[in-house]
Amino acid sequence: MGGGRAQVNKAHKTRFASKASRHAHKIDKVRSGKLETSHRAAVKGARAARIQQSKAIRDKKRAALLKEKRSSIGSHGAPRVIVLVGLSSSANVGSLAKDLLTFAEGGDGRLRSSTVASPTYKLRTTVLQAPYGDLTSCMELAKVADLLAFVLPANSLYSSDSSSPIDEFGSQCLSIFRAMGLPSTAVFIRDLPADNKSRQELKKAAASFLSAELPEDCKFYLADTKDDLHKFMWLFKEQHLSSPHWRNQRPYVMSEQVCIKPDDNTGLCTLLVSGYLRAHNLSVNQLVHVSGAGDFQLGQIDVLKDPYPLSERKSSDVMETEDNGIQIVNTFVPDSSNQEPLLVENVPDPLAGEQTWPTEEDMEEANINNKERKLVKRKLPRGTSEYQAAWIVDDTDDEDNDSDNDNQAGSGMVIDEQDHADQGSDGSDIDAVSHFTEKFDEETVGDTEMADEENLTKEQIEAEIKKIKEANAEDEEFPDEVETPLDVPAKKRFAKYRGLKSFRTSSWDPKESLPSEYARIFAFDNFTRTQKHVLAKMAELDGGTKDCALVGSYVRLYVTNVPTDIASKLCHPSRRIPVVVSGLLQHESKMSVLHFSIKKHDSYEAPIKSKEPLIFNVGFRQFTARPLFSSDNINCNKHKMERFLHHGRFSVASVYAPICFPPLPLIVLKNRDGEQPAIAAVGSLKSVDPDRIILKKIVLTGYPQRVSKLKAIVRYMFHNPEDVKWFKPVELWTKHGRRGRIKETVGTHGAMKCIFNSSIQQHDTVCMSLFKRAYPKWPEQLYQV
Repeated sequence: MGGGRAQVNKAHKTRFASKASRHAHKIDKVRSGKLETSHRAAVKGARAARIQQSKAIRDKKRAALLKEKRSSIGSHGAPRVIVLVGLSSSANVGSLAKDLLTFAEGGDGRLRSSTVASPTYKLRTTVLQAPYGDLTSCMELAKVADLLAFVLPANSLYSSDSSSPIDEFGSQCLSIFRAMGLPSTAVFIRDLPADNKSRQELKKAAASFLSAELPEDCKFYLADTKDDLHKFMWLFKEQHLSSPHWRNQRPYVMSEQVCIKPDDNTGLCTLLVSGYLRAHNLSVNQLVHVSGAGDFQLGQIDVLKDPYPLSERKSSDVMETEDNGIQIVNTFVPDSSNQEPLLVENVPDPLAGEQTWPTEEDMEEANINNKERKLVKRKLPRGTSEYQAAWIVDDTDDEDNDSDNDNQAGSGMVIDEQDHADQGSDGSDIDAVSHFTEKFDEETVGDTEMADEENLTKEQIEAEIKKIKEANAEDEEFPDEVETPLDVPAKKRFAKYRGLKSFRTSSWDPKESLPSEYARIFAFDNFTRTQKHVLAKMAELDGGTKDCALVGSYVRLYVTNVPTDIASKLCHPSRRIPVVVSGLLQHESKMSVLHFSIKKHDSYEAPIKSKEPLIFNVGFRQFTARPLFSSDNINCNKHKMERFLHHGRFSVASVYAPICFPPLPLIVLKNRDGEQPAIAAVGSLKSVDPDRIILKKIVLTGYPQRVSKLKAIVRYMFHNPEDVKWFKPVELWTKHGRRGRIKETVGTHGAMKCIFNSSIQQHDTVCMSLFKRAYPKWPEQLYQV
């Protein structure tokens, strides 16, 4: 029917198919045991598995959120802490705190405590006031706040006296809170007009003004009338509160009551801190940190009857009742075999490096090896020790051989690898070297310390500050450049320094010539693995109840061996902030070398030099440290020391301090005479690593006197020929990008002939880089209350 246009299909190429595929349709797949599967079925199964996995994750998160909500709102959870912060001096924080507590309590009587239980809202609340002008107190209160509430008077929004409702102190508080990690935030607007339209307009104006300063989920509340407070309490009850991650890793107790129990030992006592346990279970065998005072052991934990119950019917079984009416539910006593020891510093064994006496076979073998070994001798400058000779490179150029032959007979010394005794030297030379190096270290910018301010006059203090500022400006303009002394040989003054062929690739042993402070610290083989193990151990405490006080319970902690003078300051009636006792993770009481990523605060203009005493606030801890600043090189295991902390860039601050596990925020404060501490810098904990190599760099400079293509005679880098010979192996460089080396000495005043890889210009500057390893300074007093 189609004729010539009939469709002709292409024949199947069965001759290219296998026998199995040609007969596949003849085989019964059910009898052969092969189930028919397809790509569509496989994809459908994978999609179902993904859906099931996503649902399991959602259910797990929902269950965790529900558990957290029940524990925080119900009778088994600790009261929610609201910290009121005034953003200006005109904010009346005290009246708002009183209104909140009175309204939550539901009565008109006098308030007995800052914590109230509200049966109406089924919520327990603690309201604290941050004292205006006290930066340290505001920071300590923000660490324990569940809701950080800023108080803003409405009249400051349209007042003509000030252009901003946030003054300088309010801006400082906001910057510190952001650096620490903000919990849930809210803004209370007070002193509003009567008409509703103006109230809503002012609320929008406040939200528009503060939206850039606060997180996106920050809520704004009107807080004048009872209806406003009623609306806030209902919303606050259902609100999911977020807190910084570092605070959720450690249990802590914010004190409701603090008292002292004297001990028999002179100068020591037991500090009794009562309050609600938050975040995690606390073991009685665990070490604790008292904010500002130090690390201590627990002598006992008493679980007390809740003093602020939502319902009196739900009371726990009471074991005993004390004379003052306090009812004890349970008591935990530490187990001496499981209690973590209070180790702060390592006690080194002076005989740890000693070896056993060799046997006769060992001595015979050593004698045979010494006889067979060839004596390798090298010609080195006079006064070279074995340690210094290790980094001096042998020079094999023909040009240098000629210059070496012209040297005087007594210009160098021969080191025999079998006999390391220095010929022609005595103990006085060693003492002189150590004297000059110590003197130089004291005079070098960044290592100096201001003299005792009590013995200085006002003019001398101002002159010292001016000197530090000039040194800071000079360090920015001419970094690392130092002057070679005229009266002291350079090889003595710079005896601790060495040259490096390449800062990035040259090797430097991190265990070489360590200071005595390194015998007092602890180190980890694998810090990341240790942190993972420690956090897993903390998670086990939450699962078990043996020797542990449960989170949310009202406890009394017996902190033992606290110095009496420190405990009296913590219990003084003038103290306006509660005492915070936080549980320490394993190893967190031991000293080590901590490295912080740090940046100078924008509001701090004074120079900050290395090894200057500063106040470090790391999590719940506050201690004094003397940091050493350095750069952070990504592709290098060596880092350059910085003499000052400069504006606009991040540096690494290395300190001797108790071990902490990141992430942790850092706030650095600087004490000022007669004033509140100022914010000097902010940052975060980077790592704990004593093997981090920080090199102090100095640059010696000289100037070409005569230039002839690749050669030049350089003056004023050294002032005697012996120094030129001593530093001859070190490579030279110029500020115009040339590289070269010292060829020979010229004359008797330290001039030298140098050769470079390219033509050098007359106005160029010849430089030599020298390095030595630097370490932070041990703090004189770690904690200051």
